[in-house]
Amino acid sequence: MLSTGCPYANWAAEGRHFLEFDPSGDGRAVEVLGDLATATRVAVLVPGVDTTLADFDRGLGGVPRRAPGRQARALFDLVSKRDPHTAVIAWLGYDPPEGIGLAAATEGRARAGAVALTTFVTEIQSMRPGVAMTLIGHSYGSIVVGLAAKALPGVGDVVTLGAPGIGVAGADELGGARLWSALAPTDWIRRIPQVRVFGLGLGRRPTSPGFGARELPTDGVAGHDYYLVPGSSTLKAVGDIVLSGGPRHETPGRVS
Repeated sequence: MLSTGCPYANWAAEGRHFLEFDPSGDGRAVEVLGDLATATRVAVLVPGVDTTLADFDRGLGGVPRRAPGRQARALFDLVSKRDPHTAVIAWLGYDPPEGIGLAAATEGRARAGAVALTTFVTEIQSMRPGVAMTLIGHSYGSIVVGLAAKALPGVGDVVTLGAPGIGVAGADELGGARLWSALAPTDWIRRIPQVRVFGLGLGRRPTSPGFGARELPTDGVAGHDYYLVPGSSTLKAVGDIVLSGGPRHETPGRVS
């Protein structure tokens, strides 16, 4: 039984829908916003370093914009107004690295997460054949979605937000998915070296010249955790991708 006062004690009573919930260790949670049984479009949001069940909804350090549960809600509130047959999933189905240490500087946790995410998405696709799938990775979560996309040819779009890398050398390695990427000028991820030596390092960022990503707007995005804040230009663009395969307000080009 969940203890009184823990951050997730009232989630079930609030009617929230979880496909997975495990409070052991750092915890796991997979929350669905919308109706998967009728959805024709599904977006899966994967968070990054330091995300735990305790911070799933309140955010790391008590900052709501860092919470995958809040970010998924912001996206769902936006897209569901335009298409009620859209579901958004906040997927904490893996164990992200803690802090900026060795684990965060390698793809080990991401590779384990990608295996779990591949299984999860495959199950959705078998349940909803033909569903339009979008994978969204924030920070280290971008590596998870990049690695998973290689084995998921049915995924139409991969979106990375503040990505240090995505586990592949270029967009052409994503199983046919279109790659979209946002990296704000003020995002500290820019300071991470784009190297990989003997398994250490996360390689090139998707915003690198020649990588093949389509660039997303970041107007008004103040830093690493602001991409999916309500009202941001990036959130609107991600919503357009989920609903139509690309931002409606512009024709984005490839980063070159």
